[in-house]
Amino acid sequence: MEPRYDTLFYDGQCPLCAREIRTLRKLQRGNLIFADIHEQRDGSSTLPSHEALLRRLHLMTWTGEWVTGLQANVRAWSHTPFGFLFRPLLWPGIHGLASRIYENWADKRYDRKYACAIDRKAA
Repeated sequence: MEPRYDTLFYDGQCPLCAREIRTLRKLQRGNLIFADIHEQRDGSSTLPSHEALLRRLHLMTWTGEWVTGLQANVRAWSHTPFGFLFRPLLWPGIHGLASRIYENWADKRYDRKYACAIDRKAA
């Protein structure tokens, strides 16, 4: 059977993200690839925009499907022995609230760290 590798795109310039990635690297079972979005080439037709990658966590599954936000986080942790602890975040009833919390946190993180820099690049 062919190995199945998911790729997690993360913000290597964010201390909180870097800490979580260090933990994931230690705990994962060897089938999760880590890609710092600041090291990706701009203009790649297969990647979401740099801004989109900064706004939300992105994971590309081994089949080429993109998973974002809370679902990307749960899928990344599913590559560890602790994945079962994250699965309830996708259950009906919990998922809606958990997604809103994640989206709110991600928006605040982006606005505080990157909004000005991205706006300057576009001008």
